[in-house]
Amino acid sequence: MPSKSYNSDNTMQKILVANRGEIALRVMRTARKMGILTVAVYSEADRLSPHVRYADEAVCIGPPPSSQSYLRGDKIIEAAKALGVDGIHPGYGFLSENASFARAVEDAGIAFIGPSPFSIEIMGSKLAAKAAVKEYDIPMVPGLDEAITDVAKAKEIAREVGFPILIKASAGGGGKGMRIVEEEANFEAQMKRAVSEAESAFGDGSVFLEKYIASPRHIEIQVLADTHGNVVHLFERECSIQRRHQKVIEEAPSSILTPEVRERMGQDTVNVARACNYKGAGTVEFLVDEHLNYYFLEMNTRLQVEHPVTEMITGVDLVKQQIRIARGEPLDFKQEDLQIKGHAMELRVYAEDPNDNFHPSVGKISVYRRPQGKNIRLDDGYEEGLTIPLYYDPMIAKLITFGETRPAAIHTMLEAIEHYEIEGVATTLPFGIFVFHHKAFTSGKFDTHFVKNYFTPEALEKDNRIGAEIAAKLAVRLQENNKKLLKTPGAYPSGWGNGKR
Repeated sequence: MPSKSYNSDNTMQKILVANRGEIALRVMRTARKMGILTVAVYSEADRLSPHVRYADEAVCIGPPPSSQSYLRGDKIIEAAKALGVDGIHPGYGFLSENASFARAVEDAGIAFIGPSPFSIEIMGSKLAAKAAVKEYDIPMVPGLDEAITDVAKAKEIAREVGFPILIKASAGGGGKGMRIVEEEANFEAQMKRAVSEAESAFGDGSVFLEKYIASPRHIEIQVLADTHGNVVHLFERECSIQRRHQKVIEEAPSSILTPEVRERMGQDTVNVARACNYKGAGTVEFLVDEHLNYYFLEMNTRLQVEHPVTEMITGVDLVKQQIRIARGEPLDFKQEDLQIKGHAMELRVYAEDPNDNFHPSVGKISVYRRPQGKNIRLDDGYEEGLTIPLYYDPMIAKLITFGETRPAAIHTMLEAIEHYEIEGVATTLPFGIFVFHHKAFTSGKFDTHFVKNYFTPEALEKDNRIGAEIAAKLAVRLQENNKKLLKTPGAYPSGWGNGKR
């Protein structure tokens, strides 16, 4: 474990991270660099997790189910007060977008390292968010931007907007309470299902209607806002490779945005943040059609899973900025200081089986070897011998690569996947190989329907077979060349494993 050095002059000397796994570790590493002590909370299932050992102090807050541990805001705040914590970082997921938790943290006299409860509440409701940004003339998808329960009236509006229609839960997320209706005959049944699912998942059955954009790109823009009125955007992330409405691969910048569209989207993002008096790090999501028309989708009032690709192309540590903003410090750079340098890719490595409709694959990790090398970053939360539990999101790690160009970042990603060994559970690494080799992806001509249009277990098997054949041929050729030179094949140069290439 690295030696610790702490700066007693900081106004925030101890931070509790109300999360687990890779994001808890990622926040703690930046905190340590800033001279800030860290506290981990953990469930009984995570007792041996790396984030628990890395922290300066750790507190068990309950049994494995998240409802009895990571979602128990009262226990987290109780632990924070007992240990003299100055700030709580929520990570993403769990309580990160829970306005009541943010308010309770502040009421306890502890800094919430995130936006205000007001901003979380406004942007947590898709309908309220749309109402808030209206005065800034942000482009919206045509539709009805108010809650509706009258099926007959909703059908009439849908007819006016034009099919296909997207029914969306106002409090929704992750694809829940969402239905695509291709034709009027199916509208009533699909709306009833959307309302029922929304009530079950969020306790709020309100829905609204939008024109369905048939072949969209999902593009989001990072924003930072301090408490002194400074707001900047840090360019876009392309998040169109998804399965079941959940992102799997992200990159920055997008391969389709022109400088003019990027500038307009960036300014609109800044205005969305101003519309809710935002502070901290947030992300504004847009749908972009084939003509580069873009439409406001929602704002995520937290750090995104895919934030590392933005860090790679801007050189800005977003967690450090979150902490500085929470301490009341102004941003120390302006919009004109920010530039896009190079290209970054991210693959979310889930314990899921791509051959079985991406179903979770829980179990013990029997082999775990990390890829190393120049321009490779791995944010992970597991080690060899640990078990992927049933209770939480099955993400093992985020594999991020950088290149001066998009093809270079893809090439480095494929090399990194090749040297990333995980055994004992199925993972999305083979799916990553499939995507990064696929012509639609490498050409940049894809949308959110990539998985539906191109991916099948049979295609993955074929891709793996072709890759194995190519590797075998290369191995034979290498052996023959070495025989001619009267020497045996060598290993990678010493230094590969320590990041020197």
